[in-house]
Amino acid sequence: MVQAKPHPAAATEQLHSISPSESEQVIQFQHSEQYRTSEWYTGDGQITASGDNRSFTVSATYTLKAEVKLVKGVFERSNPTLAQVYSRRRRCVAIVDQTVAELYGEALHGYFQHYEIPLELLICRAWEIDKTPETVHRLLKFLGKDGCDVSRNEPVLVVGGGVLSDVAGLACALHHRRTPYIMVGTTVVAAIDAGPSPRTCTNGTQFKNSLGVYHPPVLTLVDRTFFRTLATGHVRNGMAEMIKMAITDDAVLFEQLEHHGERLLETHFATLSEDVDLAQIADEVIYRALFSYMKHEGTNMFETYQDRPHAYGHTWSPRFEPAAKLLHGHAVTIGMAFGASLAVEMGWLQPADRDRIVALCQRLGLSVYHPILEDINLMLEGQKNMQRKRGDGGLWAPLPTGIGRCDYAHDVSPTLLQAAIDSHRQFCSTLPNQGQGQEMYLRDLGLE
Repeated sequence: MVQAKPHPAAATEQLHSISPSESEQVIQFQHSEQYRTSEWYTGDGQITASGDNRSFTVSATYTLKAEVKLVKGVFERSNPTLAQVYSRRRRCVAIVDQTVAELYGEALHGYFQHYEIPLELLICRAWEIDKTPETVHRLLKFLGKDGCDVSRNEPVLVVGGGVLSDVAGLACALHHRRTPYIMVGTTVVAAIDAGPSPRTCTNGTQFKNSLGVYHPPVLTLVDRTFFRTLATGHVRNGMAEMIKMAITDDAVLFEQLEHHGERLLETHFATLSEDVDLAQIADEVIYRALFSYMKHEGTNMFETYQDRPHAYGHTWSPRFEPAAKLLHGHAVTIGMAFGASLAVEMGWLQPADRDRIVALCQRLGLSVYHPILEDINLMLEGQKNMQRKRGDGGLWAPLPTGIGRCDYAHDVSPTLLQAAIDSHRQFCSTLPNQGQGQEMYLRDLGLE
């Protein structure tokens, strides 16, 4: 005897309730697990009918589970982390940075061969100049029907730095409207900031990261052993994002960077050293920076609210960074140092704390000043762009109120902006090299 399959509606629990107005009906939906698309995403919702057969409203929630883990030797055969994900899927589709493939390609292939998992690989150059919609389209072709035909529930493996995490994450977001991915960040920026971030993006005309969607990796694996082969300039560039979270959210992290930052830079986070104590410090610094960042970024995934401390240093820099062709980390520290001077001008921050912020950036060779700040029209344009991006409710520029805490400036008038620029220029004129850092331009690391 053939049994009839249950009607789909029977598998969806509908909870009916009547609002105070008897003509209004609210129906809540909790969908059955057997119809779930992906193991990482869930959701439910409700529909409210007005009762006059003329209108209704719909509300829905979307929940995801994203994990961030510190690991060691992610491609070592004794580490089963990736194998546990891909063995049951019988293949791994991966997008890997070109330089990473040159350095670690043999280890990557050997790992999946050891676990008898077929590897379908796209090698992608991911410089700042490659952060374009064209790169995203090329990745989409690889993921789509003309390439690997990736399923909506098949996690793509992305291995590389911050640019690759942005463009590959965006491609995964667009493929099937949401395809999961696993991020292995191989640079400091990718490990503690861009990699686990839900903000995937590509650059628009003269405004950095202006095109994108919110789509975090379902799993981020942070393996600092990759830092061993980085140029020191790339390590320095990434440490700017650690300083950002230390200033705005974690005073202990700031003190750790004051005490150990130069040594961590010199040893590429203890990967060029046999010092066991320094290795423990490196892990703690990375973990604290990650936790502080994701505490705010991960729980406010769609930027529903603009009290975002991790936006410190990122209010004016998205406009002047491409104009001056600065490395991202240097642009951020210039924005942070200027923001500290602005906070002093507003009476929010003591000059001594501003001096600590600037001194830490300088000790690590990061920039705190560039003459482009003096272009008031560019700064005002950047401010206008950012206010639009943040919803037109205010500028909401994060500014420090002390080490480890911040507040948000609703508005910065042209007069106040000019006064802060003048004050910051005067302050930085007394600094070594007038506040400019080491290897601060894209061309310095061959990324122009």
